[in-house]
Amino acid sequence: MKQLENDKITALYCRLSRDDEMAGESNSIKNQKSILSKYAQDNNFQNIQFFVDDGYSGTTFTRPAFMEMMELAESGKIGTIIVKDHSRLGRNRLVVGQLLEEDFVRLNIRYIAIMDNIDSSKGLNDFLPIQDWFNEMHAKNTSQKVRAVLKNKGEAGIPLAHNVPYGYKKDENDNTKWVVDETAAEIVKEIYNLFVQGNGTTQIANILSKRKILTPAEYFASIGLKTSTRLPSIENRWNGRTVATILDRQEYIGDTVNFRYTVRSYKDKTKVNLPKEEWKIFKNTHEPIVDEYTWNIAQQLRNNRKKPTRSGKKSIFSGLLFCYDCGKKMYFRSPVTDLKSKEHYRCSSYKYYTDSCTSHYITDEALQDIVLENVQKVISYMKDYEDLFVQEQLTKSTQDELKKIAKNKKELEKAKNRIIEIDNLFRHIYEDNVSGKITDERFRNLSFNYDNEQKELKIKIEQLAKDIDNTEKKETDLTQFISNVKKYTEITKLTPEILNELIEKILIHQSKKVNGKKVQEIDIYYRGVGIISFPIKFNDVKLVIGKILDRKEIA
Repeated sequence: MKQLENDKITALYCRLSRDDEMAGESNSIKNQKSILSKYAQDNNFQNIQFFVDDGYSGTTFTRPAFMEMMELAESGKIGTIIVKDHSRLGRNRLVVGQLLEEDFVRLNIRYIAIMDNIDSSKGLNDFLPIQDWFNEMHAKNTSQKVRAVLKNKGEAGIPLAHNVPYGYKKDENDNTKWVVDETAAEIVKEIYNLFVQGNGTTQIANILSKRKILTPAEYFASIGLKTSTRLPSIENRWNGRTVATILDRQEYIGDTVNFRYTVRSYKDKTKVNLPKEEWKIFKNTHEPIVDEYTWNIAQQLRNNRKKPTRSGKKSIFSGLLFCYDCGKKMYFRSPVTDLKSKEHYRCSSYKYYTDSCTSHYITDEALQDIVLENVQKVISYMKDYEDLFVQEQLTKSTQDELKKIAKNKKELEKAKNRIIEIDNLFRHIYEDNVSGKITDERFRNLSFNYDNEQKELKIKIEQLAKDIDNTEKKETDLTQFISNVKKYTEITKLTPEILNELIEKILIHQSKKVNGKKVQEIDIYYRGVGIISFPIKFNDVKLVIGKILDRKEIA
């Protein structure tokens, strides 16, 4: 049965963008509702229903309430659409034009814009396309102004994130500053601890889901905050992607990170991720939730994490093992069919291209025995000779850092001088091109090459400056390393947590024959201190902690 005109919905549509909020109360949702209600009542419109998009730009039409309204319109349930002013419908002249001239006509919908005196039942003004153009230009100009403001704020170190990261909240006295939200921060800390203990992102998500922990979106909703993140379809259902996002955010160590992404244009709000070289990072701008030592462990694990083998087993050394010769990861193999073969590691280069490297084969059992004994000796040494160890490390660190700083400063000065030199070369080739000494094609080629070199130099300068600024990091890492070692008074078995907290990487050498016996060296780099070297005795063979001749298990 065809729906009667009187039964159709009168849609009262309200829209407010974040840019419109700057205009004050006149465009507020409350004000729009008041004007629309009064107009509908005064003009005897029946069956009214509000559709509200709060915080959505007029240049996009993927707004939830707008799409819901148009879906009802397509099914013939809407007879009239009323807005406060024409710009509420949208600020894209092409889409608005199609709506007015085609879609609303096809759907037999009456369109009214109160403040602009537009009523499609009386015909549309020929100057309406010009008004649509002005509305679009207003959006463009506003977008440019907003971008300029955000750029200045971002370069001044003010956080640009519209939504505060889970674990923080805005300071009541200054909404540009973040303070720790203790309730959510405890979950963030637990996520990092679970990850360092060897759990994957999906495993962590399952643990939180089973404990009925509110997801970030649910938590924000519970305290009355609006976010762009949708609520999960199933309550308390965490997913691995959410956990991974939390693990990747540098803000949790107290830093502000601006310019992670941009949008395609003022019309297309699709986010485009920017390369890390273009990010602006400001250190220690707010209270950290996670210490930098733990965060660095998480990043290393994230970068080097490997999927479980076909048998479903994962190595406790995941993300820590590398080939000494080619630097590639060591792959863990857990045989499914060949029961005689032991769980072992091989160089990933050798696995795919046998000519590119050698196997560097080592069994998991032997590696665990060697590393466990190595860690036990380090803990024992630290227990008895902590002061001596600290003094040796600081002396070594000071010497190494002085050399590194001197080298970096020399490289930095060289790069800066080369940029000045390229600027002069640009000017010379331009003058030569104008005077006819070089052709246009030659000028274009030289300009292209110089421009690329200058871009690379600017990236190098930024990296060198960061390296120089991090000269105090070694001492902080040493303090954290000692603190972590003291946690373990006696270790009888290795765990992912122990390995990830104490060890940065392990390099596996190719085995070789020494005096007729098969031996294999293993370099163990401890976090923040590198290879720990001091003489010990083991099986009448003089070894060095961190640089070990393998035992008979490898033979």
